[in-house]
Amino acid sequence: MMIVSPGLFKHPSRSYSIVGVGLLGTFTYCHKYKINRVSFSSSIPSYYHCRATLSTMMEEVKPEFDSDKAAVLVNELRKTFNSGKTKSYEWRISQLESISKMIDEKEKEIVEALRKDLSKPELEAFLSEILMARSSCKLALKELKQWMMPQKVETSLATYPSSAEIVAEPLGVVLVISTWNFPFSLSLDPVIGAIAAGNAVVLKPSEIASATSSLLSRLVGEYMDKSAIIVVEGAVAETSALLEQKWDKIFFTGGARVGRIVMAAAAKNLTPVTLELGGKCPAVVDSNVNLQVTSRRIVAGKWVCNNGQACISVDYIITTKELAPKLIATLVSVVEEIFGKDLMESKERSRIINSFHFKRLVNLLEEDKVSNKIVFGGQREESQLQIAPTILLDVPEDSMIMQEEIFGPLLPIITVERLEDSFAMINRKPKPLAAYLFSDDEQIKRKFVQNICAGGMAINDTILQVTVPTLPFGGVGESGMGSYHGKFSFDAFSHKKAVLYRSFAGDSPTRYPPYTPGKKKQIKALLSVCIQDEPFWYLQRTENGRI
Repeated sequence: MMIVSPGLFKHPSRSYSIVGVGLLGTFTYCHKYKINRVSFSSSIPSYYHCRATLSTMMEEVKPEFDSDKAAVLVNELRKTFNSGKTKSYEWRISQLESISKMIDEKEKEIVEALRKDLSKPELEAFLSEILMARSSCKLALKELKQWMMPQKVETSLATYPSSAEIVAEPLGVVLVISTWNFPFSLSLDPVIGAIAAGNAVVLKPSEIASATSSLLSRLVGEYMDKSAIIVVEGAVAETSALLEQKWDKIFFTGGARVGRIVMAAAAKNLTPVTLELGGKCPAVVDSNVNLQVTSRRIVAGKWVCNNGQACISVDYIITTKELAPKLIATLVSVVEEIFGKDLMESKERSRIINSFHFKRLVNLLEEDKVSNKIVFGGQREESQLQIAPTILLDVPEDSMIMQEEIFGPLLPIITVERLEDSFAMINRKPKPLAAYLFSDDEQIKRKFVQNICAGGMAINDTILQVTVPTLPFGGVGESGMGSYHGKFSFDAFSHKKAVLYRSFAGDSPTRYPPYTPGKKKQIKALLSVCIQDEPFWYLQRTENGRI
């Protein structure tokens, strides 16, 4: 909500243009209009470019947090980082302990904020948000000393006598832009990695999950070192101001459309980025599976997991024409067992985040070529922002529901003659963040792993791959770049510096010009023995530039 008070309208008519980029996309306001009070209160859809014309008599007022204030903030954080404060093991441990303490002491407030934002059931909020963040923090506390230790590596005879190591050093001042669907854990998880790696951090939570954003701002200010870890709340203007600054790393979680905007902003300063995006995550179901177990795990990875509003949620199923009726019947049975016969009365599902996303999902269902494909569910109540678990059968591949990430409780099932045909269907689409296969056939499993490119996979289950801290979590292609979780989070915010140590002993005159015929023979023999005829650049300089 932006309010312009009547007292601001003092000057002759002017034209203003406000251009912004936020977590929902880009927009432009060009306004020329005589008014005494202006109120903007709606989110701009990611694929709309909105241009409104208003005539105003108003004084140009800077937003509360603009690029100048963002620059001051970054400079202050850079001073903190350059002081060496964040690099010490003791500081990193103290901040991680503070996060752990914050989660333990404020669990009820966190659950309440998630209830306000998404109506998340208490147990779901605990498992998917609180427990995930707590586990990441505990692991970092346990392993940090080991992660920080330089990694010794072998050297060759060409550098004898010598030793070498890889030193993980913090990148500097980093920006974490989070998202709304898991607004607590997806905010804190990368921040934990950034702190463990020794960086100063700015966290920009999603304004769409406003209760959690406000809570994070207050709690981080209360528990964390405010000279090195800051939360900036806001929407388009604040995100734009932050993206104008030079960072040492930007970590973004959200959609591909805004990911491109973030990457373009980062490119101006050659800032490295990690983009955690999404995509259409398929689940392929073979005919030889335990249908009851398969269905329960699909339901868990679709509707139990934030009502389908998850980047790794099952987006669509591919199975054989023969198995489809049995699979649908079992899925319906499991859904009714978990959520009850009256699906709209269930308290075990999160709600849709806001009215824009509700209408977006309804539009997917009401497309002419899709509306008659519903075989289960389809009920909706806009006032409650609820859509029942919905199954559709054989929607056209060119329909909107099969072209864009669903991110909601709708589940299309596509049938094929042979299961292997599913591979070509998946590979025609952009590479997904996750891909799932249910099969007892070892050959099918091998083919799936070898032929399907995805950020990650689970065989005979869904979503649990992200709970394994020894596995990287990240996308490929349009589903993202870079990865994190566990030590991968530490690595995402670290530079691996190569260091070679030598003494003043063992200095051979053969290395230096002039290169006589005798020296050339010695160098060739040395290279053959030491580095198996691989290039050794600083020894290759001769009269004609080559040995």
